Amino acid sequence: MEVKWVNVNGIVEQGHQVASGRSPHSPYPAGSIELQKPFFRELGLDLGGFFDGTLNVSIRPHTFTLIHPQFTFRQVNWIPRFPPEDFSFSRCRLLFNGRSYDCWLYYPHPETKTKHFQDPAIIEIIAPYIPDITYGDKVEAMLNKEELTLQIPTT
Repeated sequence: MEVKWVNVNGIVEQGHQVASGRSPHSPYPAGSIELQKPFFRELGLDLGGFFDGTLNVSIRPHTFTLIHPQFTFRQVNWIPRFPPEDFSFSRCRLLFNGRSYDCWLYYPHPETKTKHFQDPAIIEIIAPYIPDITYGDKVEAMLNKEELTLQIPTT
C-alpha cells in the first residue's frame, strides 16, 4: 500500500535533552529512548539502528493531531519510579541536505506524562544518526496523512 505523504517545513530546535540523556538534569543518564527501546521492541516496534534520542522539529504555525498511528502502546511501564505511559508512532521521512531518512514520529501521550511536555508545534522524530544536523537547520518532514492531520491556526 502506497503511503500518502503531506510535507511540512520545519526547523530543528533544542528539546529537553532527556530522550538522549544529554541534559545534566536528566533522571536517565543513558536517555529515555535507550531505556524504552527494549519495551517497544517487545511490543512489535524495533528501533534498533536509530539514534538514541529525538529530533525536535518545529512545524510552526502548524500543529498536528494523530488520528490512526501505526503503533500505539498503552501503559508501558518502562521505568520503575514513574507511572506507565502511552506512546504512539507514525512512520515518516525527514529530508535534510538533499537526503531522505526513514524515521518515526514519536509521540509520548501528554496525558500520561509526568513532565517534559512539548509545544504542540513540535514533532519529535526518532531518526537514524544524521551527520551534521544541528539546531536551527531547516528540514522537511514527510508525514503520513492517513495517520495524522495538520492544523494551521486561523487569525
